[in-house]
Amino acid sequence: MTLEKRLSSKSPDDLSITIRNLRFRFDGNARSRRWWHGGDPVATAFFNALSATFPDGEKFFMDSVREYRHLTSEPLRSQIKDFVGQEAVHSREHREFNALATDAGYDIARLEARTQRVIALGKRNAKIRQLAATCALEHFTAILAHALLEADSTDLAGAPDEAKRMWSWHAMEELEHKAVAFDTMMVATRNWSSPRRYLLRTVTMVASTLLFFWTIGANMASLYREDRINTPATWWRTAKYLLGKPGVLRRCFFPYLQYYRPGFHPWDHDDRDLLTATEAKYGLAAA
Repeated sequence: MTLEKRLSSKSPDDLSITIRNLRFRFDGNARSRRWWHGGDPVATAFFNALSATFPDGEKFFMDSVREYRHLTSEPLRSQIKDFVGQEAVHSREHREFNALATDAGYDIARLEARTQRVIALGKRNAKIRQLAATCALEHFTAILAHALLEADSTDLAGAPDEAKRMWSWHAMEELEHKAVAFDTMMVATRNWSSPRRYLLRTVTMVASTLLFFWTIGANMASLYREDRINTPATWWRTAKYLLGKPGVLRRCFFPYLQYYRPGFHPWDHDDRDLLTATEAKYGLAAA
């Protein structure tokens, strides 16, 4: 039995992580439309704020996991390679997507610079803490992905079809590789006691949560200021959108708390049925 299986046996034995080298293209109207998400400035700001963090954030994830690849054996070693491949394509496509907001007149470079500053702060920590931060943020992306892909989800209802395809593709692959960083951390801390490992991942999750919400909130505030709607009324609408209906953050609350449970593993919940359904719905098979 491999070291990975001794430490964590919950990743499916038949798990397949597929690099879908897809490209998403938007027509001229979509590229010039400021509030591309159904004419809603709040929904648009949320997804723009999130997307602005991905190009540099994905690189941070790749680097933190690759740092420990030499310690791993199969199948995790190959999964890390595929994880890096998926994240590289995500970064490329979100740079293209962010160009939509830039073309519409937003200063997305400012938002990306904010992400870079946060990442620079994170890189001052030890490598193992950077990996733990990646685990925490990969949990965020996985539970957000699940929420977006649920059959009754309306989070992307107002988005153009190509934007729905892109966000669904990204969400699908986040679910697919949701345990790679976690399993890598288990190997990297193989000589640690369980309480010490638990403390690392939970304390890091608290810090990552604060930084994540600060960054997304600051990004949204920047976009609202550019639209001249950075008012209490807009933030009330934002709270209703994120916590009320459709309420993507509300729906993520209990899955988020699972991370603090001793013995947690990302594959405690097998949601590969969503992968199959999403791939078929949007024609997202590997090119």
